[in-house]
Amino acid sequence: MEAILLLTAVAVGGLLAVQASVNLQLTKAVGTPYGASTLQLGFAAVLLLAVAAAAGQLGGLGDLPGVAPWKLLGGIASPIYITSAILLFPRLGALASVGLFVTGQVLASLALDFGGLLGVPREPVSAGVVVGAAAVLVGITAVIRGQRSAAGPAGAGSAVRGPWIALGLIAGAVLPVQGAINAALRREVGEPLAVALVSFTVATVTIAVVLLALLALRRTPRPQLRPLRDMPWWGWLGGAAAATYVTATFLLIPVIGAATTVALTVTGQQLASAAIDQYGLFRLPSRRLTPARLGGLAILLGGSILVQLS
Repeated sequence: MEAILLLTAVAVGGLLAVQASVNLQLTKAVGTPYGASTLQLGFAAVLLLAVAAAAGQLGGLGDLPGVAPWKLLGGIASPIYITSAILLFPRLGALASVGLFVTGQVLASLALDFGGLLGVPREPVSAGVVVGAAAVLVGITAVIRGQRSAAGPAGAGSAVRGPWIALGLIAGAVLPVQGAINAALRREVGEPLAVALVSFTVATVTIAVVLLALLALRRTPRPQLRPLRDMPWWGWLGGAAAATYVTATFLLIPVIGAATTVALTVTGQQLASAAIDQYGLFRLPSRRLTPARLGGLAILLGGSILVQLS
């Protein structure tokens, strides 16, 4: 039974890489990444509403009026992550993008642990954590440098620029912050599905406001709905993948532990992104896994696991 739970955590982590990949098809159909993010997050919120209602977990929403406002803001991280992934995957590829996300996750989680921020228990600095964090930085550097020589479309290497790298790190860093805020909300509400529903509702409202503001400023095209009819069916899987990831991690952490869950989901992210790049899955350009990129992936993966399990 425990082996099934561990494999489930790896598979759930892979859903994050799948989510970012299939969202590109939704973006192509809608014509704007902000419109695609709004549709995907809205779909995830509706799905979670149905699941929470079926599980009888909507009663926890009655406790929301007494909750501190900051504990309701975890969902803001989702549109940042999703929109960043839509922008980064075509430019950096799945492996480099997810590598940046994982690096941001690791660094932000260390800041939360060592600083005792957002209700996270303060953790002492250990040699294993320091070595693991250093390995993560070495690994992502190797992956990014290897990206320049990876086989792919012309100009792929030139797309690796400082601002895109910074965006990937920020997009990854908001995920542990979201987890800490949602954990604080769960202590108030109690029901994990109710917490996930609140998170995705806030996410949907946030990205919808951003979309409306950009439309008013004429900084993004108006979303198109008619092309959705010609989109591959799997283009809708992003919302389901996001909802499944959030729900599964809530349920796995109390059973197998937070550190094990994070380590295995990070492993799933890396393995899935490597497969997507190597085989050009979900209509993404193929970027072969050169020895340099494989070495960077191994170091990054080992470092992230060491950080979580130290």
